[in-house]
Amino acid sequence: MSAHPAEANQVHTRLLKCALQVEDSRAFWRQAAEHGTVDATQAFSEYWLGAKSLARVKVLLTNFRARFVAFPPAVEVLAAWAAMPPDTRALICHWHLQLADPLYRRFSGSFLPQRIDEGRPTVSHSLVIDWVSDQGEARWTMATRRQFASKLLSSAHDAGLIKARRDPRPLTVPRASDDALSYLLHLLRGIDITEPLLDNPYLRSVGLTGSLLSDRLRALPALDYHHSAGAAHVEFHHGSLRDWAEATVAPSLAPGGSQ
Repeated sequence: MSAHPAEANQVHTRLLKCALQVEDSRAFWRQAAEHGTVDATQAFSEYWLGAKSLARVKVLLTNFRARFVAFPPAVEVLAAWAAMPPDTRALICHWHLQLADPLYRRFSGSFLPQRIDEGRPTVSHSLVIDWVSDQGEARWTMATRRQFASKLLSSAHDAGLIKARRDPRPLTVPRASDDALSYLLHLLRGIDITEPLLDNPYLRSVGLTGSLLSDRLRALPALDYHHSAGAAHVEFHHGSLRDWAEATVAPSLAPGGSQ
């Protein structure tokens, strides 16, 4: 058995109750890093996630555990990353949702990039309903498929993959900063994923393929990238995601660093 955490591959319906939730995720990182296990009753009574009902807090915590806690040391790194720009925060939430939800991973990492590649850079609610219907989950009613389509679209919009909330919705490719890309690669190297480290839906969802990806990797200060015998090789300068964060975006994690 692998010692690494693994991306989720069992289709589920958690997305129907919890979309990307960028700002709620940010609040969760802070509280989870400080308190460890986040108890729903305490989170509710102390307004850790704002003025939400206890039932809603329980839903959010269930999802955030699957998205972030399941992939250590993500929570402590994200909580300590004090100067994270909003666009980077949205992309990190997007990648963690991809890790935890295979349907969203297929949608954002295959379906949307394929439409851009084919010169059809828009989507609509009805088109996404059809796509959901094609995913082989015959047990889902039409109402459930509509809900999935809405949540997939809203999550991709909040991640910066879709420009508008009205049909036809133009697709766009957000730029991942060097820090965001470095975070993703250090995160993925410690996770069992189905596809290779340099060719996967996480990178494809932000347009990082082929020569564009190669150019970005060559410029990253956190690693060395080169080709040898027709294959791509990456040599990381840091031993883990936490080590990279200590040296770059979250120095407070280092021994003696101030919290």
